[in-house]
Amino acid sequence: MDVRDDAVRARTTASTLIDDAPPAVSRRLRRITVIATFGGLLFGYDTGVINGALPYMTDDLGLTPVTEGMVTSSLLLGAALGAVTGGRISDARGRRRNILLLAVLFFIGAVGCTLAPTTAVMVVARFVLGLAVGGASVTVPVYLAEISPPERRGALVTRNELMIVSGQLLAFTSNAIIADVGAESGGVWRYMLVIATIPAVVLWFGMLVMPESPRWLASQSRFGEAFEVLKQVRSEARAQAELSEVSALAVKDEQEKLGGWRDMRATPWVRKLMVVGFGIAIVQQITGVNTIMYYGTQILTDAGFAADSALTANIANGVISVLATFVGIWLLGRVSRRPMLMTGQIGTTVALLLIGVFSLALPSGDARAYAVLAMTISFLAFQQGAISPVTWLMLSEIFPMRMRGFGMGVAAVVLWLTNFVIGLVFPSLVSGIGISNTFFLFVVAGIFSLTFVKLYVPETKGRTLETLEAELRARFS
Repeated sequence: MDVRDDAVRARTTASTLIDDAPPAVSRRLRRITVIATFGGLLFGYDTGVINGALPYMTDDLGLTPVTEGMVTSSLLLGAALGAVTGGRISDARGRRRNILLLAVLFFIGAVGCTLAPTTAVMVVARFVLGLAVGGASVTVPVYLAEISPPERRGALVTRNELMIVSGQLLAFTSNAIIADVGAESGGVWRYMLVIATIPAVVLWFGMLVMPESPRWLASQSRFGEAFEVLKQVRSEARAQAELSEVSALAVKDEQEKLGGWRDMRATPWVRKLMVVGFGIAIVQQITGVNTIMYYGTQILTDAGFAADSALTANIANGVISVLATFVGIWLLGRVSRRPMLMTGQIGTTVALLLIGVFSLALPSGDARAYAVLAMTISFLAFQQGAISPVTWLMLSEIFPMRMRGFGMGVAAVVLWLTNFVIGLVFPSLVSGIGISNTFFLFVVAGIFSLTFVKLYVPETKGRTLETLEAELRARFS
């Protein structure tokens, strides 16, 4: 049977039916999205909080540039392991069950960081947090993609990105408030870190009453349960049509035994797709976005802000990230993914070039400080408004159903390891070659990224996941 014929038939069934579901169904879908994306909120808070906590932690724990890099990047190393492990667990045990486990890890990691008496304990606790962050980065977008109708998938999956940047804004804002109120007291950073326990509790209790992914249930041949979940978030007619597509694909994937490393190596089109996924993951990170998220306060201090002013000014980075993500969600419903990704890359590369130029050409003082702040804001507008939402959305879309969690998990490992390397070496790069030359390196990386996307990344907008799988199978076979 020609998979291109499958793709044509898929377009004429579930994705083309008018969904006349009652308002209660839409409300149910919104509640599922809100609860699940608390994983994204925790992702954002735990990666962003280090930005303001690190200067106070440095004094209390006696951090050196090397141990400072270890504290920052241990979360990223944990995230790499958490991504692939979380992907395998979510494929084997279910998306919902894995998110419940991740909520527990978020809570344990936050408590461990808050109470850490030494640098070694802090590194271990941040690694545990990283396991949760990596698992959430994979499982939450996949869960949302699999439960969303195709015409709303872009908007609903990128709500997770909105929660990530909202978590970062919450971290930046709470850091500034706590520092202002308690800067003179010892261990102020502990108050910054403990806040993350609250959304972890909300996530755990909320997911107790959320349904499992219908596509995961279908991949386990639990078609009756899959249909019951689909009826919660679709009209019954559309749920029935969608189940027919999902069931047919589940049978085909079962026949091909798609689901792990061995199957990936034995299936040429899946291998090629994994390379594309790796490229998308690397592209998102080598813009250097997390150097601004993790070291933004220090970048602004180096540019000429006083320490307290830099902490407050860094809130602007969080605000623009949230606003840009709103714009990105709006754009995803109107423009194609691939051009949006390329536009974001052009914008971030130009902003990084100007940060390097201003840091090199302008004397230290207000002019340089505000010029660098303006460029970091511009950079984040393109990154969070285009690159980041498209990255997580495409990674949740492109892999076959039976190995969607695993495939995204492996791609996310590449993403987090790239993030880890950048976070680890950034302080040493700035110390060794200066801020300008460091950002010029990111500019060169941005040019290579743009070329990769133009040549190799497929378009994914406007298809059901089943139609998209058929198209990619045909393209890469």
